[in-house]
Amino acid sequence: MTITITWQGLLLTLLAAAGIVFLIYLTLLIKKLTGTLKEVDVILKDSQVVTSIAADKAAKVDGIIDGVSDTVQNVVDTVKGNQNVVKAATSLVNAVTSLAGMIKKTEKKDS
Repeated sequence: MTITITWQGLLLTLLAAAGIVFLIYLTLLIKKLTGTLKEVDVILKDSQVVTSIAADKAAKVDGIIDGVSDTVQNVVDTVKGNQNVVKAATSLVNAVTSLAGMIKKTEKKDS
């Protein structure tokens, strides 16, 4: 019994074996990809929840900042309108401080 192997037969056999190996590899790759996609889906859902919470908090903080800005503007306008009162109060505080300093110096000299 004689078996004749031709180059064409050998090449076709090698190509068929490579095709089978490639299909097995592709099947395993798709199986891993499916698991990875499930994990990505879970992560994206968590991300969506966190993003919605952050957007809600940002809207609330924006409202608070607007209120604070209005209040600060009112205080600034009030201070601008009452600059003479502020200057008078500052002068009074400076005078009291100077008087207290003089009294302390006199007490130190007497001691």
